[in-house]
Amino acid sequence: MKILTAPRMERCIGCHSCSLACARLVHKNLSWNTAGIRIGSSGGLSTGFEARTCLACDPAPCAAACPTGAYSQRRGGGVVVRKKLCIRCGACAAACPVDAIFLAADGEPFVCIHCGRCVPFCPHDCLEHTEIGGEASEASPVEGGAA
Repeated sequence: MKILTAPRMERCIGCHSCSLACARLVHKNLSWNTAGIRIGSSGGLSTGFEARTCLACDPAPCAAACPTGAYSQRRGGGVVVRKKLCIRCGACAAACPVDAIFLAADGEPFVCIHCGRCVPFCPHDCLEHTEIGGEASEASPVEGGAA
């Protein structure tokens, strides 16, 4: 199984290329707010940037909090998202310990699914899609489309 990590954020220039790639390729939107990875200042103009993304918790508190099963535990950490089951209650975002789930104005949640599609879009090689544990999961982490 692979997870997304951001081990070289000192290189980040805050261009949001990773967020835009995620929003466009995974969620079929064109806004860095509708992405599973969001980039923000780590405190001020001279302090650099941080990547806000899912930590692949195991067990995942967002999955435990979801009343409909739209979020379910992915083997090895993180979640599988079935947006068609989501009732947009926000329980997942409230349960996330690192504020990695963004809720759109209509309550639609966006979270990193560790697909790695953002990695090649980072111009400064800040991100990695790292193998952890045993074999990678064969199941797609997003079912039923992103919208």
